[in-house]
Amino acid sequence: MLQRIQTVFLMLVALFMLLTFFFPLWTLVDEDGQILNQLFTLKLTQLSAETGELVDIFYPYSLVATFAVASATIAIVEITKFKNRLVQMKMGALNSLFMAATMGIGVYFATDLIKLYGSSGKYGIALFLPAAAMICNVMANRFIRKDDRLVKSVDRIR
Repeated sequence: MLQRIQTVFLMLVALFMLLTFFFPLWTLVDEDGQILNQLFTLKLTQLSAETGELVDIFYPYSLVATFAVASATIAIVEITKFKNRLVQMKMGALNSLFMAATMGIGVYFATDLIKLYGSSGKYGIALFLPAAAMICNVMANRFIRKDDRLVKSVDRIR
């Protein structure tokens, strides 16, 4: 139901979680400005020292992508459950856990790579998109709760 404000917030949640696929979580650049390593939601892209080619490593970094897709999917399904606000609130709580897992695992992998290479690198925007999605999810849950209270008060008047 697109006329409700919580639907807009839930669409933003899905959008932010899907945008994490297009931006890096962490980037390591050498002194010349050449990208040596880039951690994305789905993979780690490394510059091979022997061949000078880019090598993609998917395992275990695809775990971040799994949680991001699950979170976006839950947000989209939550939009369709507009007739059952209790289910929407429960799905919102579950979605917050998935977004926290996405952010936590992304930070874990980034700090693991920082320890491995001994250089800090630079955090990317994809590391902060789940936090923005969590804020939108909290706002959506707030408006869902507000709708629920309104419906209960109207039922009481009847």
